[in-house]
Parts: sequence; C-alpha cells; structure tokens
Amino acid sequence: MGRPSSATNPVGQIPLRNLWRLRTISLLSDESDSRLVQDIVAETAESIRNMTIRGAGRIARAGAGAIGAFAEGYTGNTLEGFRTDLDEAVRSILASRPTAVSLWNGVHSTIRDVDSSSSVDQARESVIRNAADFCARSEKAVETIARIGAKRIEDGDTVMTHCNSSAAVGVIEEAHRQGKEFRVFATESRPWRQGILTVTQLAEAGVDVTLIIDSAVRYVMNDTDKVFVGADTITSHGAVINKIGTSQLALAAHEARTQFYVCGETYKFSPMTMAGDMVEIEERETSEVVGPGEIPDSVKIYNPVFDSTPAQYIDAIITEVGMVPPTAVYSIMVRQLGDAVFYKE
Repeated sequence: MGRPSSATNPVGQIPLRNLWRLRTISLLSDESDSRLVQDIVAETAESIRNMTIRGAGRIARAGAGAIGAFAEGYTGNTLEGFRTDLDEAVRSILASRPTAVSLWNGVHSTIRDVDSSSSVDQARESVIRNAADFCARSEKAVETIARIGAKRIEDGDTVMTHCNSSAAVGVIEEAHRQGKEFRVFATESRPWRQGILTVTQLAEAGVDVTLIIDSAVRYVMNDTDKVFVGADTITSHGAVINKIGTSQLALAAHEARTQFYVCGETYKFSPMTMAGDMVEIEERETSEVVGPGEIPDSVKIYNPVFDSTPAQYIDAIITEVGMVPPTAVYSIMVRQLGDAVFYKE
C-alpha cells in the first residue's frame, strides 16, 4: 500500500480496517509528518461531521484510529507538549459528533494511559497500542453480537431494521449465513437515507429485503415478528439514543406486540449518565431537509438526528457480553468501571 501525500484524504483512501493497525502500516510520509498528522485528525473529524463516516461503531474506530495516527506521527520531544497537542486533537475529534458516546469512549480508551506516562515516547506508544486494541475489540464485539442476535431469528420470520447499524445488519447477515429463510423490511431513514446503504448491503449478501418509507413503519409492523436496531448511546437506566425514528419503531412494535431488540456494544454505554448528565441530542443543518428556495424563508425547520427510546419498550439489548435486559445496563457499567464515574468535559 502506498503512502498518501498531503493532498490526499488518508481516511477516504485507506480502508478503515487498515487504519487501526498503526504499528504495521505507516500512514505518514517521511517528508510531511506534522502536516499529515494534522490532516488525519482534521479530515477524520470532518468525515465524521459530514456523515462520510457513519454509524456509532465506525466513528468510534475512526476517532480512536485518528488519535493513534496522531501519536504515531508526532515529532515533538516533550511530554508536556504532547499532552497539550493531544488535548487539541481530542477536542477536535469529539466535537464532530457530540451525541455518540461511542466516540467519547473510544477516544478516551485510547488516551487513558497518557496521564500516568513518564516520557513522551511512553505516552505515544500507549496511545498507539490502545487505539489498535480498541479497534480490534470493537470489530470483535460486532461479530459476537451477530452470533448472539442471529439466534433470535427463525425460519419464516419477518424482520425490520432502521438506519444503517453495523451491529444490527451483522445479526441479519449472520442469520442468513446460517441458512435461515426470512425477509427484512428496512426503513429509508431520512433525511440522510441510510436505509439505502442497509438494503444494498443486505441485497448483496443475498437477503430478501424490502425498502419502506419511514411513515410506513406502523402499517408494516403488524406483519413483523422482530425488530433489530443499533444504538448511538445507551444510558445507565437503559434508554437508547439512536437515529431519529427509532422510538417510532419501538412504539409501533409495542402496540403490535412485536419483539424489539437493540444491538449495541458495551462501549456505547454512557458512563456520564451515571452521574446524572443528560445526553445531548445533535441537531443538523436544515439543508439536509429542504433545498434553497423550496419553502418560504419564514418556515422554521427542526432537524434532530437522534431520539430516545425508553427502556420499557425494549425487550433486550444484545451486547458482546450477552443478551441483557435494559435494567442490567447500570450493573454492567459498574462492573466495567469499578467505582469510577467519568464526567464529560
């Protein structure tokens, strides 16, 4: 694999799975290390912000990978300078998607040993190592969730999914690989229409899939046996923050007595909510909804990206540590974090 020049987009040109293997793949040219370090962080943040990189797991791996690449290419020679520059890179990455706790957890998992490091080389090596470890664990978690969730799909089922969740799609693809015969309804997921990605991926895998408009969810739900969705953030009390419209699916499923499953890695659990912090719901540009001159200027537009699904509408959360009820989220976080509660800056 050739090294990108400073004029290229490293995130766009290099397959994401290779970005994480920072010890064996050099992402930086010898001539312009500093510039490319800045480019990788800035371009990763922009790719997350403009939805080129989508999905909570993918953006977590992208964020961790960019911080790892920053450490790999860092040319300064003082620990204090590294920490200062790293803080700036971290702030840039985290500002790109404020709602997805997966990004926050991935980045903080990557930098967790910096404060205890005694030299710049030790700090750099810890960030590089932790970035690679997080990304590997993240990919393995998706595979584990797929195997667990696929057990819930049976021959003859009709399944529904929403947006484009790698974990939820992984469950469906794994059930198909096991030879089960079922069909899938996938929502269009406006305004970004991530459902187009989902149906394309499932069709290429050979799954019987039908695209539906978002407002058809309740109409189709009576013919649906199970719903599988992803998660951007899971709170300590078991509520799920996910792509706008997820709560609509949950309410329709509850009414139709359809099983509703959330597929989410445990790094999507929000430790900040243990301390009472609220989850920030991101609002995006109005241009995603209507074009210039399409409606009168006096008309206001509200474009929230996520909504909250209460725990009582969720049958189970499928994680890499097993299928758990929403009420178990708090205890899992306590077990993973010990007595530590992290506050989001």
